[in-house]
Amino acid sequence: MTSFSAQPMHIVHTESSCGWGGQELRILAEARGMIGRGHRVTLIAPVSARIFAEASRFRVPVTALPIEKKRLGGIGVLRDWLTAHPADVVNTHSSTDSWLVALAWASLRRAPPIVRTRHISAPVPDNFASRWLYRDASCYVVTTGESLREQLVARLKLDPARVLSIPTGIDTQAFRPASARERAVARHTIGAEENALVVGIVATLRSWKGHRYLIEGFAEALRLQGSRGMRLVIVGDGPQREALEALVDKLAIRDHVRFAGNQPNVIPWLHALDLFALPSYANEGVPQAILQAMACRIPVITTDAGAIGEVAYGSVSGGGADDTACIVGKEDPAGLRDAIVALMGDEPRRERMARNALAVVRERHGIEGMLDRMEAVFRQASGLGAQPQLEKTA
Repeated sequence: MTSFSAQPMHIVHTESSCGWGGQELRILAEARGMIGRGHRVTLIAPVSARIFAEASRFRVPVTALPIEKKRLGGIGVLRDWLTAHPADVVNTHSSTDSWLVALAWASLRRAPPIVRTRHISAPVPDNFASRWLYRDASCYVVTTGESLREQLVARLKLDPARVLSIPTGIDTQAFRPASARERAVARHTIGAEENALVVGIVATLRSWKGHRYLIEGFAEALRLQGSRGMRLVIVGDGPQREALEALVDKLAIRDHVRFAGNQPNVIPWLHALDLFALPSYANEGVPQAILQAMACRIPVITTDAGAIGEVAYGSVSGGGADDTACIVGKEDPAGLRDAIVALMGDEPRRERMARNALAVVRERHGIEGMLDRMEAVFRQASGLGAQPQLEKTA
């Protein structure tokens, strides 16, 4: 483990979102990692948020404050809490908590520096308020991909030295290729025949994750292959669940699709897969689900949404010796169909892609590297360390 020898910090994370997905998982994994390095970490979240309930599982101390909406009361409680509990740095994550913390910060005599982490690729409004939040209130801005960083710098005219790309790091000791026995047990658990082709996705069931297009593409591939031993496993839950289940029934493929819901440990589900798909069409950094699948040596089908292209590159036709994934168009069921069918019949290509992807994740996207870089940002923001180095990840 890489760690700094300087004095421990009190790092405060705020998260107003009541949703559950990669953003929340990164916050908890990062917080747990910093605690393991000897820092004091506090998470502030609404009591109704899923991250509040999950914090104990990650052994992360959490405080409930009403910050789920942009209200004056939220500013007041944050101001009072930060006055009573001095912090070395506050790391904000969603729009609402970022604004509440920034406004509380502006009213404090001894305010802790703010690091704003921007997890998604949705454009930030180019207006006075956004420029104040990102330029003046935030000491550093962290994005989860280089393309997101470049977008923010250009759109809001930010100082490039204060905007850093630090993609989510993966625990490559936990997320690793399955042994033959682990794979056999995983496939038996999900009811997949030995020779079945199993396609899977691990993602919150939100529209922009592209589940609809994956289901439609899978259904077409299923018909092309004569319905022989193919399975689609959907791990995760969310607001699109009912609509997606209705689509599966409409396409008459219920016997081939399993909705697994949220899983506290997705590793066995990944180990059961032959192909991993994430056909997002918006709002992505470098998704940790893709990194996790790559770390498990699962061939990946995805798009170039957000910063995905920084780790996933290739084409449906394939052939590139350095390909790490099969890239299809956004909102493109036919492209997904073609990718599934092409990879289904090309085991050497699957092996080559998966091997390349595993090497990329192990070299550039381990969790210790992420913790090193975030710790450097926090130390510089709080005046306790050297300026972090700008490092492109692709």
